[in-house]
Amino acid sequence: MTSSPRRPDGGRLDPTGAPTPPGGESTPDRGYLLDNARTEAGERFAWLAELFDGVTRTHVERLGIGAGSRCWEVGAGGRSIPAALAAAVGPTGYVLATDIDVSWLAEGDGYEVRRHDVAADPPPEPGTFDLVHARLVLIHLPDRARALATMAAALRPGGWLLVEDADTALQPLACLDAVGPAQLRANRMRAAVRELLTRRGADLRFGRTLPRVLRAAGLVDVAAAGSFPVGGLACDRLEAATLRHVRGELLAAGLADEAEIDAHLAAIDAGELDLTLAPLISAWGRRPA
Repeated sequence: MTSSPRRPDGGRLDPTGAPTPPGGESTPDRGYLLDNARTEAGERFAWLAELFDGVTRTHVERLGIGAGSRCWEVGAGGRSIPAALAAAVGPTGYVLATDIDVSWLAEGDGYEVRRHDVAADPPPEPGTFDLVHARLVLIHLPDRARALATMAAALRPGGWLLVEDADTALQPLACLDAVGPAQLRANRMRAAVRELLTRRGADLRFGRTLPRVLRAAGLVDVAAAGSFPVGGLACDRLEAATLRHVRGELLAAGLADEAEIDAHLAAIDAGELDLTLAPLISAWGRRPA
């Protein structure tokens, strides 16, 4: 029987590429790993929009959100989805965009901006929204149940909650076709980033639970779908921006060294990799009328 490969810090990678800390479970660090305070956050918002905004808009349209609707965008991050919602609801509707850091949002784009912590603050204007939407938010929150209850409480009777989150444990690889050293290195880098996320309290299996947790929140007509980008410029640029964003944390944790990170970034820039992402699970449910 062969042993699992070792990480640079002495821990081991399981056969799927998921890291386990040396000597047992790790203690989560504090704070959101991919915070909005760094320049790379803006790059990540742009490429996430390129990859997933079409998916989100399709679900919003399917749920009947249009002229005159009231929408709350939770953990908005960048401007693209609040602006799209504002365009959909028109001058007779209303869009509220909230985040704990609103520095990437701009008033005057047809939506209101407020600082709000969905896991700690009460719902704004409870019982009034036709749509509450959060994308890639709950997976990172320690108190997901409270955040979900806050969002559900903001819905009017008949209103829809749309939650979209990744499930990186469903598909943990950066390169599905790991044919050479560059691809294997990319998968090691992805595993290292996943380890950082886990240490910060992210639930890398959360996406698959969304239908169940929406039903548990009292919603009805629950359904879900998945989106799985494979390859292309947006995947490449998102990977590079993410790696630059967390470079210092990877080095400090001993999960990678300078040479390995630089080699991975160079391979991305050279177009040598067919990078992919974890599936994005979109789930929706309606507050009973």
